[in-house]
This record gives sequence, C-alpha cells and structure tokens, in this order.
Amino acid sequence: MINYLRTLLPVLFLLAMSHFSYAQKLQPGPQVLTFFSDVDDTEQPYGLYLPKNYNPKKKYPLVIMLHGAGSNHRLSLRRVFGKSNANGENDVESTRYFPEWADVNYIVASPFARGTAGYQGVPEKDVYDVLADVKRRFNVDEDRTYLTGLSMGGGGTLWIGTSRPDIWAAIAPVCPAPPKGTDALAPNLLNVPAHFFHGDKDPSVPVAVSRDWTKRLKELGSTVEYIEYPGVEHNSWENAYKDEFIFSWFKQFKRNRFPDRVRYSSANYKYNQAYWVQFDQLTPGTLASIDAKFTGKNRLEITSNNLDGLTLNLAGHSQYKAGKPLDVVVDGKSIQLTGKDALSLVRQAGVWSETNAAMAKGKRKGAEGPLSEAFASRHVYVYGTGGNPTPEELKTRAELATQAANWSVDRGAFLGRVMVFPRVMADKDVRPSDLENANLVLFGTKETNSLINQYSDRLPIHLASTATDYGLFYIMPVNNHYVAVSSGLPWWTENGGQVVGRPMPKPLSNPAAAQDYFLFKGTPKDVIAEGKFDTNWHLPESEASKMTATGVVTVATGAVSSTR
Repeated sequence: MINYLRTLLPVLFLLAMSHFSYAQKLQPGPQVLTFFSDVDDTEQPYGLYLPKNYNPKKKYPLVIMLHGAGSNHRLSLRRVFGKSNANGENDVESTRYFPEWADVNYIVASPFARGTAGYQGVPEKDVYDVLADVKRRFNVDEDRTYLTGLSMGGGGTLWIGTSRPDIWAAIAPVCPAPPKGTDALAPNLLNVPAHFFHGDKDPSVPVAVSRDWTKRLKELGSTVEYIEYPGVEHNSWENAYKDEFIFSWFKQFKRNRFPDRVRYSSANYKYNQAYWVQFDQLTPGTLASIDAKFTGKNRLEITSNNLDGLTLNLAGHSQYKAGKPLDVVVDGKSIQLTGKDALSLVRQAGVWSETNAAMAKGKRKGAEGPLSEAFASRHVYVYGTGGNPTPEELKTRAELATQAANWSVDRGAFLGRVMVFPRVMADKDVRPSDLENANLVLFGTKETNSLINQYSDRLPIHLASTATDYGLFYIMPVNNHYVAVSSGLPWWTENGGQVVGRPMPKPLSNPAAAQDYFLFKGTPKDVIAEGKFDTNWHLPESEASKMTATGVVTVATGAVSSTR
C-alpha cells in the first residue's frame, strides 16, 4: 500500500499542477496585466491583446502600442484596433471597458508608461520592461516585433525606434511629436521600414513633422510610406488604425538581424549597439556615427565620425567566413584584420588599428551621465541628518527631499499625474541594498549629509554649507551607480529662493539638453557654470575657475582637466 501511494502521489501532484496551470491561462482578447518595476517597487499596468485560439507552441508577432498625452494603456489598446470613443462618450468613460473588435493573429501590448511623461527616462524603461514581460509570458517572434504610437506616442515610436533600431521589424508613427534631438537619429532607420500618418490640419503637432521625416528618410534610402489626410486635425489615428490596417501593413516586414549595411548614430553609450556594430569609445553628448557595409565576402567599407573605438560582431553574418582575414577600409585607409567573430578597432592619432579591447575607461556605459540618467532608473532621495539640526530644520530637510520626489503631483485633468513613486529617506536609514542597486539623489553638503561626506574624496565639487543663496547640482558615478548631489538651493528654486510649482528636475524636462553639472545663484535662470565633465569625469578648467571665483565652491584637487 505504501509503495502504491508513493507511485500515485507524484501522478496526483502533476494532475493538480496541470489543472492549476490550465486555470491560470489568460483569456483571449483585450485585458490588463502588470509587471513589477524595479524603478520604484510598484506594479505597473499595460494593456494586452491575445488572439483567439492562442497556441503557446506557436510564435506570434508582437505590436507595441504607445499612447498619446492625456491618454492611457487601455485607450491606446482600443485605438490601435481602430476603436474611438462612442458618440457622446469621453475618455474616462471609454477607459472603463473594451468594445468588441475583429480578431488579429498578433499579440499587442500597450504600456501605461507612467502617464503623460514622454518616452524617455523611466517611461522608456517601462516600454522595454513591458517588452521583456510579454516575451517572458508568451511565445513571441522576435523577428516580427513592431512599434507604433500616436502623438506623444508617435514621438516615442521615433525615439525608441531610432535609438535601438535592431529590435524592430518596422515602425508606424502617427501624428508624431518626437523629443528634441530625435531627428539626428533618422539615418538609423536604414533597415527599419516606417509608415507615417498625419492630418494636414493638425493644430497640435504640425504636419511638417511627418512631411520632413518622410522626405529625410527617402533621401537616406530608407523604406518609408506616408499618408496625409486632407482636412483632418489631430485625430488622424482614427484613419491610420481603421479596419486593423496597421497589422496588415506590418505583416510585410521581418527583421533582418544581419543586414549587409549598418548605419548608426548615437550620442550616448546607453545606446551603443545596432545589429553587428558596437560603439566602444565616443564622447557622451556628441553625436557619433558609422556607416559600415559589406562589399563582398570578408570585405568591409566603414566611414565614421566622432568615434574612437568600435567592435564588429560578425558571427552569423552570411558575408563573414570565420578564420579568414578581413579586408577593411576604414575612413579611407585599408587595413587587414584577423578572422575573429568579434573584432575591435581603436583610433589613435587619426589612425585605426586592431586591438584586443577598445572599451572606454572613463565615461562609459552606465557611467556617462548626464543628470537625467540619475532619474532614469531606480533612485532614492536622501536628506541629511548631520550638523545637529533642530527638529524644525530636520523637518525642512525632509520636506525638501519629499518635494523633489513628488512626481505624481496633479497637473490638471489632461496631463494628470506622473505615476512614479521613488522613496525618500534620511542618510542614516539608507540600506546596503540601496547603495548597491539605486542611484542616490543626495541633498545637503558634506557637513549635513553623511553620504556626501562618505563619498567626499570621490566627489569633484563641494558647496560651502554657509552658501545660502547658491545652488549646485551635479552627477558623478560612484561604485556601480550614480550619485546626484543637490547642495544649497534646490534645482527648481525661483523668485528669490521661493520654491514654485512642480519640482520636475531640469534634466527631465529636456534630457537631450541635459548637462552633468550646473551652479546658479538665486535662481536656476542665473547660471554661473554648467556643462559636461570631460571623458575622464574632470571639470574643464574654465568652468572650475567660474565656480571657485564665487568663494563658496571648492573644487577637489585632481578634479580639473589638464587639457586646455
């Protein structure tokens, strides 16, 4: 009997687990799922569509849909299927339910991405987190993954599609409002077909945006289509997504993992790779570019700009034969390279040569700034308890950090709240896990904040604790995370020291123009010094002089660039 039970129990367990798994299967059609965000330890929602008769053994194409300003994940899931609000219905009412629509053989995911916050920084990370979550849950064809969006989401489609082009098989921006600086990345769409849609009477996003992008992409030799709707205003998505058109258009395209030609531009190590080309040495904030193409078996022509190190990852390419030398022309000079799957090149004194490692040692991926990067992923706000503050002073310090962390302030009925909830804590309450896994936004000086004091020998600039009418804000990599130091007046101070309005960090309002540091007096509009540290995280001498001339700033020995 005992042996019988020993045999039977595993069978019963498997049957129970099978039933449990069946009970956990998602229903087809529109619904909402969540993923756990490590930015602020919250569950973040996204809309999901599963086709009827979904078969987990079969790979499915995936469409990522990005919503516009004032919208959300539920509405955008409706929009991509051509479903506008019912007559007399507002967005709030439409958000409450999903109408019936025609089945398509696609998985569709629509991130909430924190609300109306654009698609850079935390919202951009959310998009990639949703992509990863969908691929973890379902059988996705990574060579048939597509990106579309409307208005703010159309701009996000251009930004995300151009900054990491090798993820997408095709993109479709609808009346797009791209972030500043995105147009410089247009060459990156060489291998990504794009379809634009716009109304010629659009009062919110000028139709010239789509016209100019279409013209530019045609000039660059990219595959691009454009439909302009006469008399249509900002609701061009009603036409663009009508009758599931976008799915039939996407169906034509499949990602080419190994194109013969790669054209790629980037100003940041954060986006340093496309297809088989990798940037290893560039100057963050300065656009670097490459045009690399096979002209035959093991023959390459490469032109570059503002680039000092690169790697070619050639394994799997049909034009590459392993073990055989490669003939390469780089910026007009011929060199012969060994037949390795990953070939690294470095440029010194204007001459390219093969190297074992071309990786940057100063500013590099994950340690390049600018200030916006401190807020783009997991971060905590830390106020100081040092200097024997009175209870009132300690309360003021805590309130200042809390105000900085209050992303979710109400911005009105249309813009709503930005749903980011970072933590605020005292310096004495910071845990080892925070030091290991989070960027630190530190308020105070080395006299008032123990963490600023702890890192003082690695921080290049210090503001005197007595400087009541100055504000200093800068970023510096420490260990495996960023430290952003806010000393004196906070970065959102206005009107003679009064804190006014939403304290959205200056670098978040325009990440493309973000700096590594700035020092101001009285108000951030009165800047004394601002800019970027050099590639070795040193201050330019001229900027250091401006700071020390105030008499309230100390620049650490060795923190100033020796290059004039």
